[in-house]
This record gives sequence, C-alpha cells and structure tokens, in this order.
Amino acid sequence: MAADPRLIDFAREMRHEPTPAELAVWRLLRNHRLAGFKFRRQHPVGRYIADFYAPTSALVLELDGDTHATEEGIEHDRVRQAYLESLGLLVVRVWNFEVRENPDGILTRLWELCSERQGQRRRHTPPGDRRPRNRDV
Repeated sequence: MAADPRLIDFAREMRHEPTPAELAVWRLLRNHRLAGFKFRRQHPVGRYIADFYAPTSALVLELDGDTHATEEGIEHDRVRQAYLESLGLLVVRVWNFEVRENPDGILTRLWELCSERQGQRRRHTPPGDRRPRNRDV
C-alpha cells in the first residue's frame, strides 16, 4: 500500500522545520549512530507521520511536548498509538524535557529495544483494514 503523496509532502516539509528536541535526537540517531540501527525521521507510517522510525526493529519513537499533555492531545495520541501498534510497531514515547535531561538514558533504552526487536517487520495494514480477496478463481 503506497503512502498518500500529501502525507509524503507534509513529512518532507516537517523535516525542514524540526523542533529543538527532534534536532537533538536526530543528531544522536542519524547515519546509523545507534549501534548501526537505521532510523528515519518524519517518516510516513500508514496514515500517520512518525517522528522517528526504525524499520528493522519495527519501532516508532515519538517526542512529546506540551500539546500532548492536553485532553485532546492525550486522546489523539491514544488513537494514533493503537493504530501504529495494530501494524505490529512498538511505540516509544519520550517527553521533550527527557531529551535535554537524559539523552544517554534514551539512547540506552532505544538500543535495548532495537536489539530485542531486530528483524521484526511491520504489517502494512491493520488487521481490521484488510479487504477480503476475491476467491472466485
């Protein structure tokens, strides 16, 4: 299932305007810097854009700021996380202040999770979104 071209364009725009926390994490993860694990930033995954995505570990890293602490933000994140998990992805949420205060702790946690999940792949559609195949053949 190909990604929506509008989503791809929006992700590309978002890469040009990272938040300070996104920029700090990207400096730590880019170019396979975390034990050789590949991360993509602002990457379309299904109907959402993941802040960071490790395809070989089926892992999504989301950085959360103040907007995620509102009732609306919490509900949006709950729906989004359920969707991403239905694709077989592990979603790791980190608050922006943690990026400033404990980058080594975040990297250690990511390394452990990526190592445990290495070789896992995501599904391309959630189980409920699959269309039945035509069995008339």
